[in-house]
Amino acid sequence: MPSDTTPPPVTPPPVTPPSATPPAGYRALLRDREFTGLYAGFTLTVAASTLSGFALGTLVGRETRSPFLTAVSMYGATFATVLGALTLMSVADGARPRRTLVALQCVSLAGVAAQAVPGLPTAVRFALLLVLGFFQSLATGTRMGLLAESVPDGAYALARSLMNITSGATAVLGYALGALLLRHLTPQEVFGTAAVLTGCGTAVVAATVRERPVRLTRRPGPRQTWTANAALFARPGGRALLLNLWVPNGLIVGCEALFLSYDPGAAGVLLAAGSAGLLLGDLTVGRLLGAERRRRAAFALRLLLAAPFLLFAAGPPTAVLAVAVFVSGAGFAATLPLQEQLLALTPGPERGQVQGVESAGRMTGQGLGAALAGGLAQYLGTGTTMAVLAAASLAVTVLSRPSVVRAERLLSRPSGPRPGPGRAT
Repeated sequence: MPSDTTPPPVTPPPVTPPSATPPAGYRALLRDREFTGLYAGFTLTVAASTLSGFALGTLVGRETRSPFLTAVSMYGATFATVLGALTLMSVADGARPRRTLVALQCVSLAGVAAQAVPGLPTAVRFALLLVLGFFQSLATGTRMGLLAESVPDGAYALARSLMNITSGATAVLGYALGALLLRHLTPQEVFGTAAVLTGCGTAVVAATVRERPVRLTRRPGPRQTWTANAALFARPGGRALLLNLWVPNGLIVGCEALFLSYDPGAAGVLLAAGSAGLLLGDLTVGRLLGAERRRRAAFALRLLLAAPFLLFAAGPPTAVLAVAVFVSGAGFAATLPLQEQLLALTPGPERGQVQGVESAGRMTGQGLGAALAGGLAQYLGTGTTMAVLAAASLAVTVLSRPSVVRAERLLSRPSGPRPGPGRAT
């Protein structure tokens, strides 16, 4: 158990007062060298993760001929993220967050490179997968903590919007590129390509992101993580926001996991429609709406996320379902205002940890939603299961609405929580 000794102080760099006017668009954000470094490192990391996941799924599928093991090899790392959230996520706010992020990226680099070793037993590959998922969750918390400090307060949702859009687009392109590469390369060589991308992302972060002062007054470790998590869940506003970030989202991802079983011939069209709606929703909400309009739209967006999936119980034509899934995809943009409010409720020293917990919980919720959907579909059928999960998502959104409103009122008070100062660009 780490001691509670205070780590040596880091001399904070000069901080420019927050800008009254946040960047007006993505171009303004990308003119900032530090944000661009975080953004480029994040993009390269997502690309590497997508390629390595595709290569691992292909390799495991060839070796085991097991659909279950193949699926777990591609998405099983999401379940390891919750372990990071429960144990060591406080490192996201520990001393020298830039150095911490670079070190965690180096661990990921070593793990991806190890997957490239020929003849590695399948059990070892799964162990590496879980280890990578664990450390990647810590890296996500650290990266988001740095992001919150590297952009003006009013530009946080815009920055997250750009990252969300890029993450979705990079994942789609990464799977397409992975399929192309595997026509000419072995899975081990694709792992090597992913390792190169991870190394490039690490180098970009090391070269562009500046060090930050210590946020925590105690050394990070399990005790500090548990203390901050307990405080997070003790705040009524925090509980309501996390519930709405994790559960409706996870249930609808569970619906999407049934596309292939619902109609194998139309699954590609439905997945593409959902991705297109997600990109458009994030672009519109993050780029075109101000903070107050985003906050007011959050409830309607959560309803929009689930309601279209009720149509699957009736079995309409594929064209109608594609439009419904496109509209539903736009509802995923509700995460932006909810993340913004969660950040505003979070004390400055815990920003990285709370954002890491939110991300890990959301990914775990999506994995659980997919598992729940698959289990129910065996008894209810796919169309009925989608409608049931959509109804459950709507119920959570509506029943938790009073708690979310109370959180919004807390933020609107003059003495209510506010995020610490950001850095002007």
